[in-house]
Amino acid sequence: MSTDFEQIHNFYERLVFEEVSHRSEKYPEFTHDMLADVACVALNRLPARYVRHDVDLMFYLTEKERHGIEQAMEDALSFGFRFVAERAAKRQSGG
Repeated sequence: MSTDFEQIHNFYERLVFEEVSHRSEKYPEFTHDMLADVACVALNRLPARYVRHDVDLMFYLTEKERHGIEQAMEDALSFGFRFVAERAAKRQSGG
């Protein structure tokens, strides 16, 4: 029996990648590497939610759970951008 695992992914990956790309307009000083770091930091602050199809997860969520996901994403992304910016500033100042 052959199983197709290619459909399985972390629900947050696509959302985080899209949001980092969208918010990158507000951070023109961020390089591509810095944006990738933001995505990594944000994803590491979010729980792993593996799904085959994003709609499967969203269909079964309550409004409260959806709001929780949105808030967790906002918190993780805000932290990621701050964290990477602070580290870049320290490197530039030699600290």
